[in-house]
Amino acid sequence: MKYDLVIIGSGPAGHKAAIAASKLGKRVAIIERNFRGMGGVCLHKGTIPSKTMREAILYLTGYRHRDVYSKQYRKKRRITMQDLRLKLASVAENELDVIHDQLERNGVEVFIGEARFASPHDVEVDCETGRKKLYGEYILVATGTKPSRPSHIPFDGKTIFDSDEILDLKQIPRSMIVVGGGVIGIEYAIMFATLGVEVTVLDGRERLLEFCDQEIIDALIHHARSLGMVFRMGEEVVGIERFSDKMAAVQTESGKRLVADSVLYTVGRVGDADELNFQAAGLEPDERGRLWCNEEHQTWVPHIYGAGDIVGFPALASVSMEQGRRVVCNAFNEPFEAFDIMPYGLFTIPEISMIGKTEQQLTEEHVPYEVGAARYREIARGQISGDTEGMLKILFHRETLRILGIHAIGESATEIVHIGQTVMSFGGTIEYFRNAVFNYPTMAECYKVAAFDGLEKMSLDRLFEEARLTKANAEQSAEDKSQTELDEQETIEV
Repeated sequence: MKYDLVIIGSGPAGHKAAIAASKLGKRVAIIERNFRGMGGVCLHKGTIPSKTMREAILYLTGYRHRDVYSKQYRKKRRITMQDLRLKLASVAENELDVIHDQLERNGVEVFIGEARFASPHDVEVDCETGRKKLYGEYILVATGTKPSRPSHIPFDGKTIFDSDEILDLKQIPRSMIVVGGGVIGIEYAIMFATLGVEVTVLDGRERLLEFCDQEIIDALIHHARSLGMVFRMGEEVVGIERFSDKMAAVQTESGKRLVADSVLYTVGRVGDADELNFQAAGLEPDERGRLWCNEEHQTWVPHIYGAGDIVGFPALASVSMEQGRRVVCNAFNEPFEAFDIMPYGLFTIPEISMIGKTEQQLTEEHVPYEVGAARYREIARGQISGDTEGMLKILFHRETLRILGIHAIGESATEIVHIGQTVMSFGGTIEYFRNAVFNYPTMAECYKVAAFDGLEKMSLDRLFEEARLTKANAEQSAEDKSQTELDEQETIEV
């Protein structure tokens, strides 16, 4: 069974690659472990379920209206895990239908079963009807990742669990220790803190979410602490034990022992490709099960590509989709056009989004920049929606005025960042936002306020520079005059 492209994994990368290749008239096969698993971790255990649960929490707790209708506003007094899961099934079912429909309409052949390499070009699939062997001129590995589960941690799915198992909890715990302050850990930590759970975050690093702008993270931590969250940074965990059906303890290297009803372990993820038999294809994953790829997403076996979380950072669904398209274009010699800058979205509460450089990066690179900022409390829409803590920052070059970075925290941050992305992608300057007209009242108006703020700072700087030059010129003139008078006196004396 010969195919132009065989794809292992039906998540965002594999799904989009299959559609792109079929549009080019190629014969495409996609392999997924089970029929209900189409869409991958993104649809069933990661992005879609966690964001759906987040939306349920915001609605049921009245979070979005807390500053409008006071803290008394709450849809439900006693919120249960069943309440949070209520919409998960319908959302997943709808997305699943969309994926199946798209693959069918584009003539992509779907094989359900466990895949493994038999040779660099051959993939065997153990299907219900027997073993099938698929030959791929090109092969894309897009199997995604799974939570890291060290053998010394007594996972039970009830008291000690990972990010996959958290969706299946029977009840909301009273307290929770989150081990790992990465994106997944922080998203779930703040969700449960919003529900009233006592949450403690442990992380071995000194700083939270190091790739984000420091001021934005400081604002996030400030809000999290207002919910009662406790952060213990620079703490290495040496052991986790369960001493009853409803209690667990975490021991740190520094000697601390923390006790809670539950422990969520989110320290890293590993490649989900244990059964793929990479050696038969001439591949060797790293210690975390990930594949090395070049900029075109080729592995060191040129006709085998990798895309999505299996290749590592940034491990975002949006980026994975673009990687899948890039693979297809490279394999079949089609032109690939895309902008280098990619937006990041963290669905914490409040949400965070960014694109471009941070202040820390620009400082390290000695780039002269200025900051224009807008606070949601300055924006009419911020007052209307009840979000007065959010903010948007524009980083721009002091000389060229070109946009270098956009950073936002607060309601709609993951949406409005795309306005800045567009302007950045076309090399625009901060003057665009000053001159543009935005609907009123909207959160997008933050761009105009931030632009005025940044340009005002530049005006003050120019005034200072002009004053400095005027003073320098005056001093130089006085010095020249004094020298002239001295020369004239010497001439008279001579």
